[in-house]
Amino acid sequence: MMNKTLEEIKFLDGPQSRWEDFKITVRTMIDFIKGFRILHFAGPCVTVFGSARFTETHPHYIKAREIGAQIARLGFTVMTGGGPGIMEAANRGAKDVNGRSVGCNIELPFEQFENPYLDKSVTIKYFFVRKTLLIKYSYAFIVMPGGFGTLDELFEALTLVQTKKIKNFPIVIFDKEYHKELIAYIEKMKMAGTISVQDLDLMLITDSVEDTVAHITQAITKFGLGYEKKFRPLKWFFESSGN
Repeated sequence: MMNKTLEEIKFLDGPQSRWEDFKITVRTMIDFIKGFRILHFAGPCVTVFGSARFTETHPHYIKAREIGAQIARLGFTVMTGGGPGIMEAANRGAKDVNGRSVGCNIELPFEQFENPYLDKSVTIKYFFVRKTLLIKYSYAFIVMPGGFGTLDELFEALTLVQTKKIKNFPIVIFDKEYHKELIAYIEKMKMAGTISVQDLDLMLITDSVEDTVAHITQAITKFGLGYEKKFRPLKWFFESSGN
């Protein structure tokens, strides 16, 4: 694993030879194809972001498990980063009610491992590929308490909606107390004019599972529960909708 990490450090350390840059491009393409192949029939999904560090007795874990169950009851597949903590809790909640559960994991030298509550999963080498996959298949995003990675994913989703790169899918920031400084900073950006007043409407900030579910339920009627185009598995590509 460490050798793979060193490969990424080298890639991000300025210009490389054309051959090295070509190889990294091919590896990136392989990551995308692997993700597309495994997740193509997974959705429609709701993605839950959050820390990998909470154990099953922690209140944040318990709440994420409840949210996962409620999202699955709506008919969505619960998608997470596939690891432990909040991710495991949301996937576990989906399985508690016999819902569908998928993960998009990341190769790391520490902390990250695949949780046991996944119907299908893919492990990705590059963070930017992983973030693309987590967003590509989702109709809504729920941001639970987390660290740097969770904030990265939150602002990626917000930026894509704000700039109309994706539809105005609902984004929920869950747990007002945990996120109070973040909320204050977002308010500061509004006051400074670096975001628009209307940008605050891109997110729901709540402590309520019921409000979270209601907010996402509105999206079902707005965007439809399911993809706009229905795709059939290609037998010659060894695909099936259940794989």
